[in-house]
Amino acid sequence: MHGAELSTTMSDALVILGATGIVIPLFARFRVTPIIGFILIGLLVGPFGLGRLVGEAPWLYYVSISQPEALEPFAEFGIILLLFTIGLELSFNRLWQLRKLVFGLGALEVLVSGGLLATALWAMGQYWTGALALGLALAFSSTALVLPISGTTTPVGRAALSMLLFEDIMIVPIIFLLGALGPAVGEEGMGEIVGVLWQGALVVAVMMVAGRYLLPHLFAQAARTKSPELFLAASLLVVIGASLATALVGLSPIVGALVAGLLIAETEYHSEVEGIIEPFKGLALGVFLMTVGMSIDLAVVWAQLPAIVLAVVAVLSLKAVVTGVLLRLMGARRATATETGILMASPSETTLIILAAAGSALLIDRETAQFWQIVTAVGLTVTPLLAALGKLVARQVEPAPVLDPVDVAEDEPRAIIVGLGRVGRLVAQMLRVHGKPYVAIDFDPDIVERARREGYNAIYGNAMRDDALGGLGIEQAPAVILTMDEHVLAGRLTRKLRALRPDLPIIARARDSGHAAELYRSGATTAVPETLESSLQLSEAALVDLGVAMGPVIASIHEKRDEFRAEIREGGAIAHTPKLRTGRVEG
Repeated sequence: MHGAELSTTMSDALVILGATGIVIPLFARFRVTPIIGFILIGLLVGPFGLGRLVGEAPWLYYVSISQPEALEPFAEFGIILLLFTIGLELSFNRLWQLRKLVFGLGALEVLVSGGLLATALWAMGQYWTGALALGLALAFSSTALVLPISGTTTPVGRAALSMLLFEDIMIVPIIFLLGALGPAVGEEGMGEIVGVLWQGALVVAVMMVAGRYLLPHLFAQAARTKSPELFLAASLLVVIGASLATALVGLSPIVGALVAGLLIAETEYHSEVEGIIEPFKGLALGVFLMTVGMSIDLAVVWAQLPAIVLAVVAVLSLKAVVTGVLLRLMGARRATATETGILMASPSETTLIILAAAGSALLIDRETAQFWQIVTAVGLTVTPLLAALGKLVARQVEPAPVLDPVDVAEDEPRAIIVGLGRVGRLVAQMLRVHGKPYVAIDFDPDIVERARREGYNAIYGNAMRDDALGGLGIEQAPAVILTMDEHVLAGRLTRKLRALRPDLPIIARARDSGHAAELYRSGATTAVPETLESSLQLSEAALVDLGVAMGPVIASIHEKRDEFRAEIREGGAIAHTPKLRTGRVEG
């Protein structure tokens, strides 16, 4: 690398790290979301900001980005890591449960929004192929911005995730379709699409089969070395390898990243991988947001301000209405449909990719592409504001169920149950039978309303929020029982609760012994693995039916349960089939 290139690289790195380490905490201090902070910093230090003045003040070279295109690979890597961590939070079972939303709601959102936008642009004089390209491009929403805001476990997050997953799947077919519509392309477009689809399906199938056998061994070897560097290297190897595999056959690399995350989520190492990847994901996503800000030329925006404002408002309004109506038709609550529709209204980083493909295929001219690129950048910038607006409007449309004032005013300490599904309801029933006061919290308003009608002391809220925990009386609570079936969320909440109250008894539901070990490491007082409990109950029923007296059976079951818990705390997880004194227990 030549000296000039090295100087440029180091200068750009200094600006990025300076923005991350100094400017973004400043935004956080004033309660401005880092998303807007990164975009504004990109606008400030980019070629249309301070970079424009380098000729007049050469010293600005060291506090501006001189080659924003050099940052694009890092920006793409940030999106890849985002999809990878989303995969870590999901599971194949949960993804299968979302299939109707992904291919139903997701497909309808893209087709209806894209069709209406294309029709409007065609009516305004755009040729039909260009109108179709622009309509499809603007129909996409931002994975990189929406999911960090909404999460994946709330009703809004689940709806957004299903639509965004379909959009991610459709990126490559849409780009090939635009290429086939281009005047310079022959009739090979459909053949290429079919080829990419079957090759991509084959690669994904191979990854799923091989990953189930290879990944546990890979991470087990990395874990035995007790080297964080090697564990990080193994994680990045899997992410980059999977992304390259899907990219080589023509699919988007984010498809490979998502599959890799799903595969690792099925192993006992998913929590460690998520923790070690998180800082890199945050920094790389920050670079992506800065590139969005760098693409905004304020001089062009000012020159075309009325048209840009009109275009942004029109696109946001149409997409918000379409998404909200579709969600209502599919049975979503008014509040969920309203908040999701407004949040998903802005364009996407993928919009920029599709606009570039449409320009390359000569479907739209350069000026049109530049105009809609600015509209997209502005739309991305206001996404956090849309999220806040969506919450505000949703509360007006349908007020969320809240705890009655008389309930939160009670001075008597009560146990807190987090999650009101099947397990949470049973825990609440048993506490009520034994006269122990409790309050249950759930983030699904439908579950809360049904529970309150059935007599449960339940409230709507997000247990990860400090104000929600304070309203529940966390300072006086004798115990917290975590019953949710979200292993990542359970770990995060356990760590948060332990930090708030070191003396708090935390009883947590675990998926298996490996998950229980993670919860113990996070600070749980007791973690109850479902698989082991079902084995103990089965053993108890079998022994009683075989004629063993109930007293000795209960005593031996309690003894074996204590033994299991000790093994999990000391050894991390029960790796082998446990032994009873009278023989082996299979499974």
